Amino acid sequence: MNYLSTRGAGAGERHTFSEILLGGLAKDGGLYLPADYPRVTPDELTRWRTLPYADLAFEILSKFCDDIPADDLRALTRKTYTAATYCNVRDDESAAQITPLKTLGVEDGAPLSLLELSNGPTLAFKDMAMQLIGNLFEYALAKHGETLNILGATSGDTGSAAEYAMRGKKGIRVFMLSPHKKMSAFQTAQMYSLQDPNIFNLAVQGVFDDAQDIVKAVSNDHAFKAKYKIGTVNSINWARVVAQVVYYFKGYFAATKSNAERVSFTVPSGNFGNVCAGHIARMMGLPIEKLVVATNENDVLDEFFRTGIYRVRKAAETYHTSSPSMDISKASNFERFVYDLLGRDPARVLQLFRDVEEKGGFDLAASGDFARVREFGFVSGSSSHDTRVDTIRDVFQRYDTMIDTHTADGVKVAREHLQSGIPMIVLETAQPIKFGETIREALLREPERPAAFSGLESLPQRFEVVPADAQRVKDFIVANTGE
Repeated sequence: MNYLSTRGAGAGERHTFSEILLGGLAKDGGLYLPADYPRVTPDELTRWRTLPYADLAFEILSKFCDDIPADDLRALTRKTYTAATYCNVRDDESAAQITPLKTLGVEDGAPLSLLELSNGPTLAFKDMAMQLIGNLFEYALAKHGETLNILGATSGDTGSAAEYAMRGKKGIRVFMLSPHKKMSAFQTAQMYSLQDPNIFNLAVQGVFDDAQDIVKAVSNDHAFKAKYKIGTVNSINWARVVAQVVYYFKGYFAATKSNAERVSFTVPSGNFGNVCAGHIARMMGLPIEKLVVATNENDVLDEFFRTGIYRVRKAAETYHTSSPSMDISKASNFERFVYDLLGRDPARVLQLFRDVEEKGGFDLAASGDFARVREFGFVSGSSSHDTRVDTIRDVFQRYDTMIDTHTADGVKVAREHLQSGIPMIVLETAQPIKFGETIREALLREPERPAAFSGLESLPQRFEVVPADAQRVKDFIVANTGE
């Protein structure tokens, strides 16, 4: 399997999975994608139906990674996807399923379900990919006797998932940027309370997009990146995205009895990585009817899928909401989808994303390309604080199920796109405890707290506040690498 950049620099240049594993952006600023998507046969779908999660992950990853020996890759997936790792919420037999499907009920003739993705170490769906990434990184570094300095940006959940996956890993340091005072108290405590010497938290004076821009700026300084061995675990990293493809297959198998059936998925979306994985699963041949993009008040993606206009918001226009992990206006993985939407034309992709930087966006409404959005199965919707609270309350009262704020955005938008007879699966994103203030507002009660996180917010915190300046972040990395 060979990989190429969405922006086409070095035409004909191809990279292996292992070559792009430890990096992030391509040298031309683009994102890596497979030269071709592997297709899944009906026989494979049938055989995969009964596989445990770890073995399903091996089968799917094998299609994208042919330069890690099969026995090693299988050992890595089995080491990652264990009931012991994904039992922070559940301790019954469903923990062994890793991503159990919870059916809420039938609405407008459609079964409505939640795919539980937040039972891992940090109680967020990011654990599903990040735990594997941690093991892949450690494997690759040990094999070549190398070290890696991970630089990432988070609006809440990516940071803690990355840090918990990398803490104590040999040869790895993590430098995580987060928007200062813009995460929930639980999210902040999860990250900042870690005292591991290889973990560094930097609170950026700005919004998430400022932090993400710093990561991209550092990644585009190729001399610095090479000298200080900078890697990334943000969803611009291809391995993160492909690891998320697995649970679309697992969710499909749980919701259907035969390969003749189709399902739809609704995905709370900020950086577009999670739903991009669904797009890839669909391109592989998974029978997906619709991919529903659910946004919050920061509705850049919803606006595009409704109008064809991609308009990045300025920092002053980015709302600080009660579903903060989606407070994003530059969806970094969106470029991967646009590349496919435009028939994999790197020159056009390069020009469009230059327009994003120079003009603040682009407009595909007048072109035939936008019509293809429906061919790819995409629809969208947005939520607000009031509808979010109403949905949390309704799901609890109707189904005796407590959901977090981002999952509530997903349920709200999913209900706008139900089709009779076609199961609708909402990807659950986090445990309610991570957003206690809104849960208390909606339900007038405390969210359930797993015992392992008792007293988390009272633990000592270790972090450093920095301005939204790439050079200051570079200086910090240099000062703390000992190189």
